[in-house]
Amino acid sequence: MDDDLQLISDGDGLAVIGSPTAVERFLVSEGLPSKDLGLPRLGPTLSAVAGAAQKGAEIAADSGRWVKLTEQSAHALEKYGLMKGSNSGVSRAVLTKNGKIKGLLELEKTPGSFLTNPARLAGAAGLMAQLAMQQTMDEITDYLAAIDAKVDDVLRAQKDAVLADMIGAGLVIEEAMTVREQVGRVSAVTWSKVQGTAMTIARTQAYALRQLDALTEKMEHQTKIGDLAKTSKDAEVAVGEWLAVLARCFQLHDAISVLELDRLLDASPDELDRHRLGLQVARQNRRELISQSTERLLARVDAVVDRANTKVLLHPTASPAVVHAGNHVAVAVVDFHGRLGIEHGRQLMDARRWLDAAAEAGERALDTGAGGVNAARRLGNETLHRVRSVTGRLSSEIGERALRRRGDDEERGTAG
Repeated sequence: MDDDLQLISDGDGLAVIGSPTAVERFLVSEGLPSKDLGLPRLGPTLSAVAGAAQKGAEIAADSGRWVKLTEQSAHALEKYGLMKGSNSGVSRAVLTKNGKIKGLLELEKTPGSFLTNPARLAGAAGLMAQLAMQQTMDEITDYLAAIDAKVDDVLRAQKDAVLADMIGAGLVIEEAMTVREQVGRVSAVTWSKVQGTAMTIARTQAYALRQLDALTEKMEHQTKIGDLAKTSKDAEVAVGEWLAVLARCFQLHDAISVLELDRLLDASPDELDRHRLGLQVARQNRRELISQSTERLLARVDAVVDRANTKVLLHPTASPAVVHAGNHVAVAVVDFHGRLGIEHGRQLMDARRWLDAAAEAGERALDTGAGGVNAARRLGNETLHRVRSVTGRLSSEIGERALRRRGDDEERGTAG
């Protein structure tokens, strides 16, 4: 059993459990970066549940590492073919020294395996869920740093009480996370300080989503390209700010969930797995709610850019400005989606150059006019012929009148 590895996947990450040497060898061979799973944290809780100190010692002897599921690590999973187990959303397998998979029936003969002990498997899945959320929290921190958005500054610039409350809630949650890191658990006292903050964060998230919806509606109601250029320019800044607020909300919600799982691990370990699944559903619902609002914004931006590109000949300055602002907003939203794990594929739309549009307009004019050149020539010839005919008739009439006048004069002279 010393060279056997236990692999567990929950769809977000991969846990590799076994002897320290075997775990290290596997990760190096696959080239997978990893984080400590924190298995020793399960020892006291699961020992109390099992009523035997030996269980805690067995856990302490194992090494566990967590790997975020990326394209590379997902490929490793496909290669090893993890099998579904009784725990919802969790796949598992045991690898022997030569990399072959043992069957689930064989696992039943291994009492020390995480994969045959429901409490251990639930505990490991709980740790994996925490690490997945902490990974997202770290990525959001990087995202906010990359866009140079200090969310506290954004929030303080607003006078709304909802946003002001969020600053305080964030400080309380960060303090609880610091205590957890130092102590290694979440006590009843620590949890009592943060359990009321979720409502504040949810209220702030709803407020930010309403602001994005308001921007979308404002762009929908603009009819003039000049007004649309101004609205789009304003949206460049505003969208970035509200996305930063939404990212902070998501980050704080994940932090609360991490604290919740720790508290359950201490207080109600038998409920840990069900609670983990509930948090997973709630987290996905938050993603979808945010996705719906930002997708509506992107759809409006696309429509605005399309319209601006058809008006570039008449508005050579305003139309490209609309396209530039629209692309800026789209880049911000797509980057934001990536940090939250929202899948989205989108191609940015280039502004049509005025000269290109003018050339197209000229080509259309030529294409339209080519068929009418002959008609115009015929019309010109017919007109010239009519003019000449009229001119000829007038000349004849004038000549005849002149002759008549000359004859009349001669007759009057003879008579005189």
